[in-house]
Amino acid sequence: MTTPSFLRPLLLAVALSAAVAGCATIGPRSTSVVAPYSDKTELTGRLTINFSRDGKKESMTGKYDWQQDKDNVNVSLTSPLGQMIAVIKVTPHSATLTQGDKVPPQTAPNVDALTQKALGWTLPVSGLRYWLQGYATDSDGKPFTASPANDTVITRDGWKLEYVDWQDEKAAVPKPKLIYATRLALGQAVDDMNIRIFIDAPDQ
Repeated sequence: MTTPSFLRPLLLAVALSAAVAGCATIGPRSTSVVAPYSDKTELTGRLTINFSRDGKKESMTGKYDWQQDKDNVNVSLTSPLGQMIAVIKVTPHSATLTQGDKVPPQTAPNVDALTQKALGWTLPVSGLRYWLQGYATDSDGKPFTASPANDTVITRDGWKLEYVDWQDEKAAVPKPKLIYATRLALGQAVDDMNIRIFIDAPDQ
């Protein structure tokens, strides 16, 4: 199935994680906090985006390859069959979206401005570099650190994050495996949006 062109930047903008088709099985909860945040990390996985646009429900699925260091983020998004959909590169000075040879790259000062330019509305995807590792800023502006026993937060920019499953919940420093992200107040062109993010185990 061909991904509609207006959805491709949306998939990549939130390309950070990934969703499973089935339900996760949750074991006994531990109190261990998430592994320490790392500026430099590489993650792969799958993501599913469900949203309503003009009263019509849409659903898209893709695979992602996420690489970041202290200053830069590079994300590649492919279809479930391996077809390249888009690449997004974020530096301290700009963000660029590339969707193939036939579509000119789009550039903006930052990734939020890029999604506004490409989609017509803003997605605060800059927070994803922290969300994927279990960190966020809550609605009161306080730091949030996820754990199997403390797995839900409303972020300062209006997302509800639920850490549904973990790579190894009994580990001393567990890492997220499945995250649900729900946009609580979108407005503009989208009525509602939720993202399921599945993160592969480190050895995959």
